[in-house]
Amino acid sequence: MVMQINDFANKIICGDTLEILRKIPPDSIELGITSPPYNKGEKQKGWLVKNVKYDKYSDKKSEDEYRQNQIDVLNEIFRITKEGGSFFYNHKNRWEKGIMHHPLQWLMKTKWTIKQEIVWDRTIAANIRGWRFWQIDEKIYWLYKPKGNNKIGDELEARHAMLSSVWRFPPERNNGHPAPFPIVLPARIIFSILNKKKGIVLDPYAGSGTTCVAAKLLGCDYLGIDISEAYCKMAKNRLSYSEKDRHKLEEELKKHSVSKTFSDRKMKGEHTGKYRKTGQTKPNTIVNQ
Repeated sequence: MVMQINDFANKIICGDTLEILRKIPPDSIELGITSPPYNKGEKQKGWLVKNVKYDKYSDKKSEDEYRQNQIDVLNEIFRITKEGGSFFYNHKNRWEKGIMHHPLQWLMKTKWTIKQEIVWDRTIAANIRGWRFWQIDEKIYWLYKPKGNNKIGDELEARHAMLSSVWRFPPERNNGHPAPFPIVLPARIIFSILNKKKGIVLDPYAGSGTTCVAAKLLGCDYLGIDISEAYCKMAKNRLSYSEKDRHKLEEELKKHSVSKTFSDRKMKGEHTGKYRKTGQTKPNTIVNQ
């Protein structure tokens, strides 16, 4: 029997990510957000951070095996994403015996267009050692599936675009999952990209269900996948009492505002950041577009 996307909507599915993705029909998903296991070998920790060990998943593949798996997963997500759709991929730089592994080393081998690299300032350091400056940042890659040959896509509304490419908030605490991101992170993405439109939001490594909860609270459908029965149960429980997190989303949504857009300034003949005849602009007068 051929499965339809409605067979997957508003569900937390327990199973292997790649196997489940292959069952989803093409061009079905509007938006995706995830943070996969980082292949940290279950051993890299600092004195402030415990080992990250997942239930039902061993995070210690060879680097080549890990990268190929991520390429395969990302290409399947590309297949099931609608043209003009986006996928936000949270990862960090890793070091092994002095060699840095950067996410771009495998992202560049996928079918996606990399639209932007966002810095997530987590405000806390993970591995507190003196080998390098304290690493408090991770990256969020905005991946885009072009409409035809248009690799630029539509503009964000000014109230969303005014937010910078550095996002500063700490990880979620008091969560049974070993590596949860805060609910404001997927909320910011969903609200900015879908902009109150409806659609299915995918998280292929759903963990405790943070992305799915944010999608539900913002009136969207969701689909979460995780190999761990314990995490799937956790996600379903969180979804059942999702309203307790609404106040966190409301604080985030307040940040999406702008007093005067580029178009407003242009219509009123006000300064829009264009070069003057002298080739100069006044300091600090360029407006977000």
